[in-house]
Amino acid sequence: MGLAADAPEWARELALAYESGAHGQFILHGNVADRFPLGGRRVSLIRCIDALLLGGFEVVFTYDPGNGLGILRGAERIAEWPSMKEMPALPRDPRLAVEIVGRYVRFRHNLTAMGRGDVEHVAVLIRSAEQILPAGRSGEFDVASLASLVRDWASEPPFSETAFASFLLTDQLADLHPMIAGHPRVARVRVPLPDAATLQTTLAQLRVDHPQAFDPEQGDHEAAQALTGVSVSALQSLVRRRAHLHQVLQPSDWAGVKKALIESDAEGLLEFIEARRSLDDYHAQDALKKALRQDIALWRQGDLRALPMGYIFCGPVGTGKTYLVECLAGEAGVPVVKLKNFRDRWVGSSEGNLEKIFRLIRALGRCIVFIDEADQTLGKRDAGSGDSGLSGRIYSMIAQEMSNSANRGRVMWILASSRPDLIEVDLKRPGRIDVKVPLLPTTTVEESAHLIRALLKRFDLDVPAEQLTTLDLPTLLTPGAAEALAVKVYRRVRTEALDARAALAACLQGYQAPVPLDVLEFQMRIAIREATDMAFVPPKLRPFGEAPAA
Repeated sequence: MGLAADAPEWARELALAYESGAHGQFILHGNVADRFPLGGRRVSLIRCIDALLLGGFEVVFTYDPGNGLGILRGAERIAEWPSMKEMPALPRDPRLAVEIVGRYVRFRHNLTAMGRGDVEHVAVLIRSAEQILPAGRSGEFDVASLASLVRDWASEPPFSETAFASFLLTDQLADLHPMIAGHPRVARVRVPLPDAATLQTTLAQLRVDHPQAFDPEQGDHEAAQALTGVSVSALQSLVRRRAHLHQVLQPSDWAGVKKALIESDAEGLLEFIEARRSLDDYHAQDALKKALRQDIALWRQGDLRALPMGYIFCGPVGTGKTYLVECLAGEAGVPVVKLKNFRDRWVGSSEGNLEKIFRLIRALGRCIVFIDEADQTLGKRDAGSGDSGLSGRIYSMIAQEMSNSANRGRVMWILASSRPDLIEVDLKRPGRIDVKVPLLPTTTVEESAHLIRALLKRFDLDVPAEQLTTLDLPTLLTPGAAEALAVKVYRRVRTEALDARAALAACLQGYQAPVPLDVLEFQMRIAIREATDMAFVPPKLRPFGEAPAA
């Protein structure tokens, strides 16, 4: 398996494992459905593996559920095999295909042992391996027996004693039969999304093939840096569309293009949050904004030793947790991705969805990962038997990813919850979540006046703060409640020809908070007790964090 100097890291990992004799069977998972730049072309992973690693193999089989068993190289050698003369055609049935490959390897091994033939290097590549060896049907006899045959390729004679290599390709490792995926003699190799260097190579090739889509005055380096996290296939499709429409790609397009392409690749699992604001737009305790700005400054400077791995934004409903994430992202100037509903009713699908999410996140470079309603999303260490262990598996995967120290300075996790007490303690520990930030309602009429005034300005209604403080404004006002009040004011201004102050005064008559006071105070108490720094809590609200008297 001789490799060129510019071969990707995953190919080097495969070559080392095979040449050292450590492994003969490999599971390639992750970005396996992409195209890969090779010799000025963009080829499938199977063609890439064959060109990079299998040039010295005399026989290379391929299999996928649609096309069945095929011969990529060595058809003339296979034709000399006596058993082949008895077959009318190569089979599509996975069981028959696996048996034929096994029988051929045994045939060649026996010939060599008898001194009647040279050592022949044989490889087999199985695409969409999860379709024939699915995790969701691991208890079925037919699937289990087929998995047993494929597992033998990894560790049993004669496969382990001859020049034989098998490659199983699957999008998500969790989708593959556990008898294979968990076997200690099987090497699991993750194929990542393309890095900036690969994207730059791809853009250079696409520029030659489709010059109509490119500005000859613009280079590819900046575009490749901006597009990290995008697959080669998605980029190729974009360039071809733009070339067909004679639309030139510009630097101003890259942010929107990246968002659209990654959301498409994520298949609804991720959503980009627009970061058009900064912390200047957020009304909060000065101590909180100062601490957040200090962290962002450290991030920009690359001084990561004191940078938090993550935050929890907690507080009553309506306190602007998502809004603060948008402001923080704008301050940092990095993409923000929000985890959407990755849970699935099919066995193994939720874990597979998480694998795909993590793969995309790792490829983005510096980014913020936002998990809303974290108490419902993150799972539990032990949720009982009601979900067949799904919640515990999700918890374990997320906990492992959040604590990966290699992500410090690359991925910042932000959880949001009005019930942080329901999030597992291990997920909130330092090293995963270092800073817990309580977001709380207003404590004075002046604070309520400034909040309402800021929200009225969004409706082009400007009332001086000193006029607002003369009204009977409620305290313990959340941004969500204040926004609902501002909408009512705007409606009265438009329908009753009132000025903004008079409309607000009318709306305050008989006003009731959208969240009952006992619920609000309960959620405030929880958030304050979770806070890592009481400087984040207004002095008037600090008594809420005191433990009740015994």
